[in-house]
Amino acid sequence: MRPFKYSNASDAATAIGIVSADPTAKYLGGGTNLVDLMKEDVMRPTQLVDVTRLQYSNIEKKGDGVSIGATATNTVTANNEIIREKYPLLSMAILAGASAQIRNMATNAGNLNQRTRCTYFYDVSMPCNKREPGSGCGALHGINKNHAIFGWSEKCVATYPSDMAVALAALDAIVQVEGINHTKRSIPFADFHRLPGDHPELDNNLKRGEFITSIDLPANELSEKSYYLKIRERSSYAFALVSVAAALVTDGAMIKEVRIALGGVAHKPWRASVAEKWLVGKEATEANFEAAAAAELKNAKPLQHNRYKVELATKAIARALDGAMQGGTYGTMEAESTTTNKN
Repeated sequence: MRPFKYSNASDAATAIGIVSADPTAKYLGGGTNLVDLMKEDVMRPTQLVDVTRLQYSNIEKKGDGVSIGATATNTVTANNEIIREKYPLLSMAILAGASAQIRNMATNAGNLNQRTRCTYFYDVSMPCNKREPGSGCGALHGINKNHAIFGWSEKCVATYPSDMAVALAALDAIVQVEGINHTKRSIPFADFHRLPGDHPELDNNLKRGEFITSIDLPANELSEKSYYLKIRERSSYAFALVSVAAALVTDGAMIKEVRIALGGVAHKPWRASVAEKWLVGKEATEANFEAAAAAELKNAKPLQHNRYKVELATKAIARALDGAMQGGTYGTMEAESTTTNKN
């Protein structure tokens, strides 16, 4: 690990001022991703600004919805009474991710800002436009069985790893941020993360030095029929090959509203808008779930080694919707090795 300067911010304005003025400075929350990247020499900040003691850890009602503090830990968030009752999909997704020890340390803002787990990104001897713009994408024609099937570009085919963010995408969350001179803005979650395009080094649309203060969840009627499904290569502590956050509102057998977001398939949480539109006004049946999932996956663009994700995601969407109809909690599946090795 390279030498760096450490400072403990006394207030948000001080922290924002430091990071805004130094392009190599980074905010430090739980450090569960950033410190690993520093150890691997992937990220080389010259200054870390500790923000964990700032007063942004409250989880409280905000109008008809809820505001989740940026520095609250994933564990506190998942187990919060309001979240478990009103937004169980978020609680399910957080509990499906990482280990209890990591959830105890990781902050909500840090979870949103975590970086890809692409092996080419982590291996500093390999080309990676996300790590070193202009060097190329080693995964594009390399070993890409865990990579994107939606939204990728010739510059980057990496996927975004967060489980929590998949649920936030389905819940239409809003990210509140503060910048230099106390400027504040609200970012709809759909606009927070970026697709790679020509600039895969940019994971999100935060401006230099902007600091996440909270994540707002609008009120909804989805709490009774929500489900999070995560499919991975081993049964514990692995990132998703495909994950699905699904929630429905029904009137008898008819679907009034549906939310579906996918993880493990794109550079950002992927909102399955095609499947959602297909389902509204139709009966909540297994056949319709399968048809909607198939319609969504028609637009997938698999790479050489990850064609299996098209079938996997299709089945996962249908299964997650069925789980939501049953009012389940969350499910995890260990993918069979014969499935994940298919081209």
